[in-house]
Amino acid sequence: MTAFGSNDLITSGAVREDFPILTRQVDGERFVYLDSAATALKPRSVIDAVTRYYTECTANIHRGRHRLSEEASDLYEEARGKVALMVGCASNEVIFTRNTTEGLNLAAACMGLKKDDLVVGFLDAHHSQLLPWMRGGNYQVVRQGPNWKPDLDHYAELLRRKPKAVVVTHCSNVTGGYLPLETISKMAHEAGALVVVDAAQSAAHLRLRFTESNIDFLALSAHKMLGPSGIGCLVGKASLLRDAEAFLVGGGVVDYTTLESFQYRKIPHKFEAGTPAIEAAFGFAAAIDYLDMVGLERIQAHDHELSKAFLDGLKRRPKLRLLGPDVAEARAPIFSLYVDGLEDLSDVSRALSDAHGVMCRNGHLCAQPLVDHYTSGEVLRMSAYLYNTVEEVEYALSALDEVVRVYQR
Repeated sequence: MTAFGSNDLITSGAVREDFPILTRQVDGERFVYLDSAATALKPRSVIDAVTRYYTECTANIHRGRHRLSEEASDLYEEARGKVALMVGCASNEVIFTRNTTEGLNLAAACMGLKKDDLVVGFLDAHHSQLLPWMRGGNYQVVRQGPNWKPDLDHYAELLRRKPKAVVVTHCSNVTGGYLPLETISKMAHEAGALVVVDAAQSAAHLRLRFTESNIDFLALSAHKMLGPSGIGCLVGKASLLRDAEAFLVGGGVVDYTTLESFQYRKIPHKFEAGTPAIEAAFGFAAAIDYLDMVGLERIQAHDHELSKAFLDGLKRRPKLRLLGPDVAEARAPIFSLYVDGLEDLSDVSRALSDAHGVMCRNGHLCAQPLVDHYTSGEVLRMSAYLYNTVEEVEYALSALDEVVRVYQR
């Protein structure tokens, strides 16, 4: 594992040595991964941690008293503790889920949402922070203001209607912009609303402060932050979780049961029915350790360098329209582009991959209301992370120039 003493070791690309997949080539060409907003690559330490479960302590957790089961159980709970330290909450406020989507659905279930309950949201929401509230409540959206920020006057107007919840996407998976979370949360609590945060994108880039930020529920996924697929979490205030009804019931959620009644286990276990993704929890813990070693402050500094490279490159390409803030500060290196004259970007994305080894994504990015608001078709998203370099950004944009020239003929 690479040891870090300064941000130069990230920007120099030395960190890449920790990611085995980056040695791969595509048809003999270089491999540039710019789809980290969809899922991040995995360092060797995470891969080894997942493998460890299968080679050293394969057993179910919280069920047996034999050594393998107890070792697996201890490591699983150690992972929960690391998540708690990462976001700034108590361990019993961390519920392991499959992903952010399940976490946000669980939050809606914990609130006992009814169809006439007002829920205030924002245009940049991922479908996972949109559909649970549309289905379960009366969902209203804050208007967009200038500079890709919400109209806070309209937000205050909606808050006067006493919503049950305000649901926030901390960092947009389309624009890369961060919403002013502390301001939004403070205003929501003053209006008596609960605050539910989708931190799927931001957790990989920023230090989260659950308790200090006036948040009631927060969901994230391990796979966005160097961890394995199949595990995420919902962080919820203990005072709200204790009385909430379990989303699923079955093995692992009760202390006892008879044919007439049952007694739930204490939180968080009453929400974790069935055998979980134990090996993924091991990998999640390793991912947190890796990010701690690198340092989120260094990652933010690298984000700025990558964002500046993207923005400088786009200034020289007027036919590429950016959906998102055009400043490098206070944003993640997530760049969604609308190409003039090309509404279907599937072939562009495929050509970037097959001819140039550049992996990125096209479509509506599971945020169709936002994309449709600003474009008449799809966008092409390039999203970078700590293992990317400025040189790779420049290479990817040059490759996009070549592909666009072909398809705009």
